[in-house]
Amino acid sequence: MLLLTIDKSIEKLPHEAKKELLDFAEFLKQKYLKGNSHKTLKLDWAGKLAKYKDKLDDPVVLQHEVSNLWSRVHVSR
Repeated sequence: MLLLTIDKSIEKLPHEAKKELLDFAEFLKQKYLKGNSHKTLKLDWAGKLAKYKDKLDDPVVLQHEVSNLWSRVHVSR
């Protein structure tokens, strides 16, 4: 019922208003669906520990280095 009412209202609009309405519908779609989109993982940290690959064979030491790197990267943003 609602779609039929909307359709009848749109039919009465001039062409320019229909284009405006389409733009507004796209805006609303972006506004209400942006929270539902999956955000991509940033991998800007990838490879940052490559220079330590021979030194960091202990997982605990590696974890500490990653934590330190993360703190520096996170604070600098």
